[in-house]
Amino acid sequence: QLQLVESGGGLVQPGGSLRLSCAASGDTLDYYVIGWFRQAPGKEREGVSCINRSGGSTNYADSVKGRFTISRDNAKNAVYLQMNSLRPEDTAIYYCAALYGRTCPPTRPYNYWGQGTQVTVSS
Repeated sequence: QLQLVESGGGLVQPGGSLRLSCAASGDTLDYYVIGWFRQAPGKEREGVSCINRSGGSTNYADSVKGRFTISRDNAKNAVYLQMNSLRPEDTAIYYCAALYGRTCPPTRPYNYWGQGTQVTVSS
């Protein structure tokens, strides 16, 4: 059973950077598409980014394009989200999710989720 654990969240000033990590256990991530999602208080969860299993294809929400970069290291069984030029509206709980498959974005719902890590952007 695949398990995902996010880390790297915290409090950062506007314009700052954070790097989120999604560490997997229980299975290898080699065959999984990975997505990052976020949910702000009072708002619906939204997709932020995804990466296919080879790392050769990525996708970003318009709100984070040019600021966030998703990457993966299958040897370390981990996926990362580098977040630069952070804005107060990026404040949310960030989740990683996995789906056994090839394509990003996937055509089926993700079926493995982490517990989330809080990101707060504030001066």
